[in-house]
Amino acid sequence: MLSSRLLEVLRCWFRSQHPAGHSPKTAPEDWLFPGWRQGRHMNAASLQTVCREAARAAGIGKRVTVHTLRHSFSTHLLENGAGIRVIQVLPGHSRIETTARYTQVSPPLVAATASPLDNLDRNARKGRK
Repeated sequence: MLSSRLLEVLRCWFRSQHPAGHSPKTAPEDWLFPGWRQGRHMNAASLQTVCREAARAAGIGKRVTVHTLRHSFSTHLLENGAGIRVIQVLPGHSRIETTARYTQVSPPLVAATASPLDNLDRNARKGRK
């Protein structure tokens, strides 16, 4: 899943790195995420390092990993009303049990959920009218 806002940011960044008139090719310097080593693309280890450095620069004291971001993304999807099956598909989980463990429901979401019992009186009044 790639948001249209993020796609536009990535396009702008890529254009800034590859000015008009630059002929497209598949050389390493044309990769969207080049690695720090000459001629190499970014790998999982370098992504973890960038994530850790970004957290430090942002003043976040907790340990932040790429998995933390993945977990947070899934939690935000759940908090915004996405179904568990949709959340299962996005990170590529083959078993729903994996997704159920992976996405923890936040306490504010639990607190904001109305009890079905709260609707009993309203539903009964609708039936009398």
